[in-house]
Amino acid sequence: MALILVRGENNSKLLNAIADMERHGNLNLMSKPKVIDASFADSLVENILNSKLRTKSNVATAFFVKEDATLSIMQIKKIHPPAHVVVVSDEYEGYDELNSLLNTAPAFQGYHSHRAKNEGMIDYKIKGKGRHIKNEKLNSYIK
Repeated sequence: MALILVRGENNSKLLNAIADMERHGNLNLMSKPKVIDASFADSLVENILNSKLRTKSNVATAFFVKEDATLSIMQIKKIHPPAHVVVVSDEYEGYDELNSLLNTAPAFQGYHSHRAKNEGMIDYKIKGKGRHIKNEKLNSYIK
């Protein structure tokens, strides 16, 4: 489980970055993205990178993904999201503070997962509620 911090210029860029991570990076969000103070996010990233940032962000969000930190970093490197994405490991000193902020932070408005809400493919021959075929090997949403 990895904690991901996304900072950027506006909400639409953050939403696009989250969607890119979910669609193209195949990361599975465990929690809804939460609003984080942009100045706190900037200071946390400066501490992680040990250098000053060229630009300050206007908005920021954070959330957990099912994958571990190493896999998350590798998947994010493959895509080029339109916002600054940082995987915050528990080794960094700001991890605990960010984790505690997520408990009380409001939800980030506008995010909707593109993943299917059902359990699998639909069997149209069956009438009624039990139409979904459960099969762990059968999932059209994972490449």
